[in-house]
Amino acid sequence: MTGAARPAHDPWVTESIIPSPDEHLMAGWEPDAPEDDTLVRRAVLLHGAWPVAVAAALERPYRHTDTWAGAHIGDKGALTNPVFLLQPLADPGAVIGEVDALLPPPLPYFLVSAWPTPDLRPHGLELLGHPPLMVRFPFPHDLAVPPGVEVHEVTDAAELAVAERVLVQGYPMPELEPLETGGLLAPGILEGPTRVWLGYVEGEPAAVAAAHVAARAVLVEYVAALPNARGRGVGSAVTWAATLSEPTLPAMLLASDDGRPVYERMGYLAIERWTAWLRPAG
Repeated sequence: MTGAARPAHDPWVTESIIPSPDEHLMAGWEPDAPEDDTLVRRAVLLHGAWPVAVAAALERPYRHTDTWAGAHIGDKGALTNPVFLLQPLADPGAVIGEVDALLPPPLPYFLVSAWPTPDLRPHGLELLGHPPLMVRFPFPHDLAVPPGVEVHEVTDAAELAVAERVLVQGYPMPELEPLETGGLLAPGILEGPTRVWLGYVEGEPAAVAAAHVAARAVLVEYVAALPNARGRGVGSAVTWAATLSEPTLPAMLLASDDGRPVYERMGYLAIERWTAWLRPAG
């Protein structure tokens, strides 16, 4: 494009594409905007639904407003209590005040925004960085499992407790030790749009992954493998199970820079980078 205006007789300019002076283009983040208005909106709503589902299963406090969604899942752990903005942050003080009402100091939480944010350090937060949002569009994949590896979908409380243990030790989250069963995952999570898989190596539990469905997309979460099982393909196996849990829907996740190549090999594409802040405990 150039700065010069096209002449009125330009055949490429038609009445059908010239906007009316009275036309209003929505921002895409209004509460009544379609959930599938854009791929990023689907990702925002999907991530916002996840902590609510986890907390509801645990019967822990959560909040979902037009502006943000978050949950008080635990009292320890820097990444235990997620908060996701559902709109650009127009009034940081007001939103942080609402979050503080749900998660009062000294509870930690991390806040994630799909948009650049103002400096939140005056509000007691520290910048974690800018994780890439990654999306894998639906296309088939042969779920070949390496020798010695098995993947089971979790269906009961006993196996869910094993999955929780693998998650805490494999992520790792040492601050949650000693782990009380039901600290991160409760059986009620399996009664909604969330599924969990355990990977076994030579019969021993070694990896975990979860999938949560909302906003016509699949969120891949809680991916972890025990250190002594890495390199055996069990982490990839459970991630594939979560990724393909709804094969007609796109799968989404927030990756680390270290983990990004792993997901790229699975067909995930980096769409954009989000912004993550942490309010540490204390």
